Amino acid sequence: MSYDAPFAGLKVVDLSQGIAGPYCAMLLAQHGADVIKVEGIGDGDWARTLGVYYGSHSAFSIIGNLGKRSLSVDLKNEAGKQVVWRLLQGADVFLEGFRPGVIKRLGFDYEAVSAREPRILYVSISGFGQKGPLAERPAMDPVLQAYTGLMAENRGEDGIPHRVPVIVVDMSTGLYAFQGVSAALYARRDEARGRYIDVSLMQAATALQSIRLMGSYLEGGAMKPGGVPGGVFKTADGWMSILALNDRDWRSLCQAIDMPALADDPRFTTPALRLANDVALYAIIRPAVAARPSAEWSKRLTEARLMHERLNSYLDFMEQPHVKETGLIQWLAQAGLDRPVPVPALPGMLPQADGSPRGTAPVAGQHTRAILAEHGYGSAEIDALLAQGVVAAA
Repeated sequence: MSYDAPFAGLKVVDLSQGIAGPYCAMLLAQHGADVIKVEGIGDGDWARTLGVYYGSHSAFSIIGNLGKRSLSVDLKNEAGKQVVWRLLQGADVFLEGFRPGVIKRLGFDYEAVSAREPRILYVSISGFGQKGPLAERPAMDPVLQAYTGLMAENRGEDGIPHRVPVIVVDMSTGLYAFQGVSAALYARRDEARGRYIDVSLMQAATALQSIRLMGSYLEGGAMKPGGVPGGVFKTADGWMSILALNDRDWRSLCQAIDMPALADDPRFTTPALRLANDVALYAIIRPAVAARPSAEWSKRLTEARLMHERLNSYLDFMEQPHVKETGLIQWLAQAGLDRPVPVPALPGMLPQADGSPRGTAPVAGQHTRAILAEHGYGSAEIDALLAQGVVAAA
C-alpha cells in the first residue's frame, strides 16, 4: 500500500457491464486493486460493442476497463457459477450492474454472497434503484437525462431540449460509486462485516444537478442565470464562451468591445438590472462580438482579464499547447487497434505508462487461464472447462 497504489492487495470481482459500474471498478484498479472483470462468453460486456467496434474494443470498453484482468464465463451454467464462487473467496469488493432481481436469479445476491464472505463490500448499480415503480425498467444515460430534468434544462436558443452527448450520468454514477466504495473500505477497518452499497443512475443524475434542482424549486420555475452577460457567443469565425458576471468584469467587457459608455447605461449598472434587461443587453453585445474573429477576442479578453475561451472540438482541444505541455492526454496502445488512443490522465494520480497493466484494457477472456490457475484450478481442469464451454479464453 502506498500513495501511488493505496488499494494494493485488495481483490475486486467486477460483474458490472456498460460504463457506470465498470468505470468505478476501473478506478479501483487504477488505485492498485486487483480487479477481475467477469464477462460473458462471446462479445463479453456489451459495452465492447457500443458505437464503433474496434476489433475487441469500443471506446467505452477501453475507458471502462483499463488496469483490469478479464475472465469469460457462462453464468447460466452451474459449473460457471462455481467458478465465480471460487473467485469470490477472499474478495473485498463485488460489483454487479444487472436490473433488480436478475442477480438474485443468478444466485449472487447480497444475502448469498455475504453469507460466504461476510466482510465483502457489495455494490449494486442500477438505472432507477432497487425498488419503486420504475425499478425494473431498462435505463441508460439518455433515459435518466430525460427523467431527472437534465434535458429540459439544456435548451438551446431554439428552445428545444437537448441531450448532453457526453454520458455524464453514467460517468458520474461511476464516480459516486467509487466514492462510496472508497469510504466504505476506510470504515471497514473497524467493522466486523461488510455492507451493501446501492448506487443508481437516477441518484447520480439528481445529485449532479443539486444546485439547479434546488434553485428551480425556490424560484418556482427555471433557475435564473448566475449573472449576465454570460454564455456562448458567435464570433466572425467560430464561437466563444464569455463570462462577465460582476460589476468589475462588466466594465472591463464594455472597454474590450469598444463601448465604454455602455457600462453606465442605466439599464445595466447593477447585476440585478442586467439580469432584468438581459434581452436588450444581448441585443447589443452579440452583434459586437460577431464582428471580430475569435483570435482577436481572445487577445482582447485576456488583456481585460475576463473569463473566456473559444469553443474547441475534441480534436482541436488535444492539439492545444497547454494540453500538450501539461501531459493531460496519454497515448496508449490497445489490443485490436492499429494506433495508440488518447486516454486522459486521471486527476490526482500518476499517469499510466504505455504497455503497463494500468494502461491496458483487457480483451474478453484474456486472463481466463491465469485467473483460474491462481484460484486453484489445475491445467487439466482448465482444459475441461474450456472444452465444455463453461469458460472461454482470448
